[in-house]
Amino acid sequence: MKWTIKEITEKLSKVTDQNDDFVMQLKQDERKGVQTLIKRWSREQEQKKQQYEKFMFMTAYEQKYHNEGYRFMAGIDEVGRGPLAGPVVAAAVVLPHNFYLPGIDDSKKLSEQKREQFFTEISEKAVSIGIGLIESDEIDTINIFKATKKAMLAAIQQLEPKPDFLLIDAVKLETSYPSEAIIKGDGLSVSIAAASIVAKVTRDRILKDYDRLYPQYGFARNAGYGTKEHLQAIKLHGITPIHRKSFSPVKEYIHS
Repeated sequence: MKWTIKEITEKLSKVTDQNDDFVMQLKQDERKGVQTLIKRWSREQEQKKQQYEKFMFMTAYEQKYHNEGYRFMAGIDEVGRGPLAGPVVAAAVVLPHNFYLPGIDDSKKLSEQKREQFFTEISEKAVSIGIGLIESDEIDTINIFKATKKAMLAAIQQLEPKPDFLLIDAVKLETSYPSEAIIKGDGLSVSIAAASIVAKVTRDRILKDYDRLYPQYGFARNAGYGTKEHLQAIKLHGITPIHRKSFSPVKEYIHS
């Protein structure tokens, strides 16, 4: 029996095993369209396998502390330390133990479309999410490192139920909770990766709003980072209330 391309597509969508009898039959089918389909299906299965393996690798910290009896592990990350304008934003995310989101990764490695998609899924599935935000004038007053820690602590305080363990991207925080600071944690822990996505999407949306207020600076495109376009706009138009006056080269433009 020869199936139509439509029938094959439908049947393949329910198969995951490369050694399935149906797959083996299709490999013998000489029709070019069928061979194209089976090759595409094989690539998709390989991608799913790699995403599953990467996801399981990124749950090692969560699994370790879950086995030690912790139930509500919060991943914490921030975005916006380096820009010349806008707030620093931190997110704290507690995921359910059965959470699965293939493809999740450090937000910097994902496309904007993927980040938005994952942000929605994380928002729907998370046990709890907290967001901390420190504006540019306070960053200028207390410095960016202290502002980052303050944003993280604010995000943790919003969590309900309260976390019982913190997985933090690179920063050591003084809190009443047991914690582990993980270097490059946004690529090693699903909880931290989720926090990095929530923080990044939240901050990007804020900068898009500012772009409507101050269109000449290109905030929707540069998110406040010191791109050539952004520096040129500062030179031509001066600074806005959201610029960080303690950051170079902003402070040089103020004093020049």
